Amino acid sequence: MGERRDVDDASQGASKEGEEAESAVAAPEAEKGESVGLVAGGGGGRVSVKRERRGPGEEVSVSGGGPREPGDERRLRRQAALAALLLGLVIAAVAAFSTPWHLLTSGPPDPARDFTAAQIAKSQAFDAAVTLPSYASLALTLIIAGLFVATPLGAKLVGWLRGPWWLRVVLGVLVITLFSQLIKLPISIWVETLLRDYGLSIQSWGSWSGDRLKNIGVDAFMLCLMLLVLVALARRFRRWWIPAAVGAFALTVIASFVYPVVFEPLFNDFTTMEQGQLRTDLLAMAQRDGVPVEDVLVADASRRTTALNAYVSGFGATRRIVVYDTLLKAPKSEVELVVAHELGHAKADDVLYGTFIGALGAALGAILLFLVFDLLRRRTGVRSLADPRAIGAVVGLMTFGSLIMSPAENLISRQIEARADLHALDLTHDPATFIAMQKRLAVTNISDLSPDAVEYVLYASHPSSPERIAMARAWAKLNGVPVR
Repeated sequence: MGERRDVDDASQGASKEGEEAESAVAAPEAEKGESVGLVAGGGGGRVSVKRERRGPGEEVSVSGGGPREPGDERRLRRQAALAALLLGLVIAAVAAFSTPWHLLTSGPPDPARDFTAAQIAKSQAFDAAVTLPSYASLALTLIIAGLFVATPLGAKLVGWLRGPWWLRVVLGVLVITLFSQLIKLPISIWVETLLRDYGLSIQSWGSWSGDRLKNIGVDAFMLCLMLLVLVALARRFRRWWIPAAVGAFALTVIASFVYPVVFEPLFNDFTTMEQGQLRTDLLAMAQRDGVPVEDVLVADASRRTTALNAYVSGFGATRRIVVYDTLLKAPKSEVELVVAHELGHAKADDVLYGTFIGALGAALGAILLFLVFDLLRRRTGVRSLADPRAIGAVVGLMTFGSLIMSPAENLISRQIEARADLHALDLTHDPATFIAMQKRLAVTNISDLSPDAVEYVLYASHPSSPERIAMARAWAKLNGVPVR
């Protein structure tokens, strides 16, 4: 339960130590592939003019900002480093105090107690089948990001584009996105084939392709928006990391608020749960729980999958509880428990807190980008983030940052999901149905019943089904409720 939810060195010469990343604007190319670079820098405001031979598609950089003292760059970096340290401490404090670390202690999970040998064998077979493509996808992701960060590949992919800087940023995002997606397309097809073999996916290839293109389009749109703002700020401000951090924070909050009503409908049709006893009981349970819920929506997930799921997304006016239509085939008591879990998320404002922490993390990422990118300029073949050709390196750094943070995010998510489970048990006082519901979810979704340590750290955003069942039994024992 929860929302799903996946070269040669083109440097233009060594920069003096301490030289800051400067703004760059396009200038017409000189005849016969030669161009003039005007570089403002050095002591006393000296302007040096040098001619450099450039390859096709490479632009001329005119860097400004006025005279600088040799210590300016070090001072700017110290300011950014201090801001990053303070913001990192704030994030750590918010995460530490808002995450429910101390929950109900339960016994060790035991899949054999609740699942048949055939069910365990099927889970192990499915896990073995998807492990190889999962790690292959991770390896490709790391390789592509590494090429963008450590080589001029990104600059070369974008370098042949023409037009104003903003157009080259937009087209560059499309080129880099398509480049990455085409390389990983065979693995995506492989995974979809496995899902079909195990009965989890019932999409046609046309429907699958359409959903995939929508996902790519949404990701590319958000990336374009972010990089347009980032490059614009880098072209205008020396301390661009300050407005960039503020913008990253705001964009994360706005995206989380509008996603349910703007982007989710691209992938599913949502309808109000039909009038009946189930809807009445669910709304009554929400009222009893003190959670304001105006509606419960049903998503038409059955057109693409047999998996069971429910989630809460958005906050404030866009907060919604959504259940898959596949879940409605389960007994009414189990559906109520799933919704009780989601009410736990809503009551604790998990989406709001998650958005806040994510927004702080995005702001920190903007500051770290300022600190790290200068170390990569020569390797990536660009002078500064003001150059549209730098977007490949930015995408690569974002990818590494996301992968580095994933274990911590998953750890926090597992604790939050466990708290929502406890909320569902406290609200329904029905551990037997909770266990039955977890068994149904695990068998239908072919969940990994015994994830290995690496997969658990890298991918598990929820406790395993046996862990959740063990906690339900611990709750039953603590509250004196009989359960098998």
